[in-house]
Amino acid sequence: MTGVLTGFAVLGVIIGVGWLLAHLRVLDEASQQMLAKLAFYVASPALMITVLGEADVNKLFSTNLIASVSGVAVTAVVHVLLARIVFHRTPADTVIGTFCSSYVNAGNLGLPIAVYVIGDAAAIAPMLIVQLMLLQPAGLTMLDVIESRGRGEMSRASLVRTMITRPFSNPMLIGSAIGVLLAVTGWHLPEVVYAPLELIAGIAVPGMLIAYGVALRLGPLPGRGEPPAYLGVIAVLKLIIQPAAAWVVGAHLVGLTGTDLLGVMIIAALPTAQNVFTFALRYRTGVTLARDAIFVNTLGSVAVIIGLVALMT
Repeated sequence: MTGVLTGFAVLGVIIGVGWLLAHLRVLDEASQQMLAKLAFYVASPALMITVLGEADVNKLFSTNLIASVSGVAVTAVVHVLLARIVFHRTPADTVIGTFCSSYVNAGNLGLPIAVYVIGDAAAIAPMLIVQLMLLQPAGLTMLDVIESRGRGEMSRASLVRTMITRPFSNPMLIGSAIGVLLAVTGWHLPEVVYAPLELIAGIAVPGMLIAYGVALRLGPLPGRGEPPAYLGVIAVLKLIIQPAAAWVVGAHLVGLTGTDLLGVMIIAALPTAQNVFTFALRYRTGVTLARDAIFVNTLGSVAVIIGLVALMT
């Protein structure tokens, strides 16, 4: 428990540095965007190459992946049913709500938590694979289809092209794919390539956390735009049902134990990713929902993760 609290304290201090720099106007929204872009387009892909390239390939495609997929699938399906049948949300809002209830903050918080709390950066890899290769492409493709159909622009050929090409435009996916390829083949990058990548990868975690702190200071705070009942359902799905589903599958169906089981549950209990707010802005749907869900789930996840560690250790 002490190690977990220390890990969160380390993360909190770095986030606090970002918040303070924004408060003092040393960093502004442009700086936050620069840090986020540097982490997303350069440092995080480098980190994925170095981490996954050295990872045990059996761990990448093992029972951890099955448990992660199961947690995402359960929450996504339950949310879609509730959103459409009970809350009568539009198809586009339903997609954003599904992201809010199942898309974890594997980048900004997942990587540093994997490093400082679980003690293994590669522990986040199965969830990254699920999100980057399955959940994100599927959700964004659906939003593209909904948007284009609304304008009467989407032909069958365009739909197929979008579904095929979108996953390969994500730098995190590209970095993950290269890392997985290295792990599967057993290849090792020459030192002249690996050493610079390792240095650049070191920017990822502090850069993301500082950018997150800036966003907390400068970004919008939750308002009263969404029904509390709906927001509460999303919070329960994200923070309770997803880790519970991962536990059921991990412990009782695929035999995970110890640190592996705890790691899968902690990662499933991570809050909604900030990417979801970006998706909502891009497609102009569910913006208030994404904003509020990220805020509520980020606050709630700290207590949930500490509780999981207390129960499992």
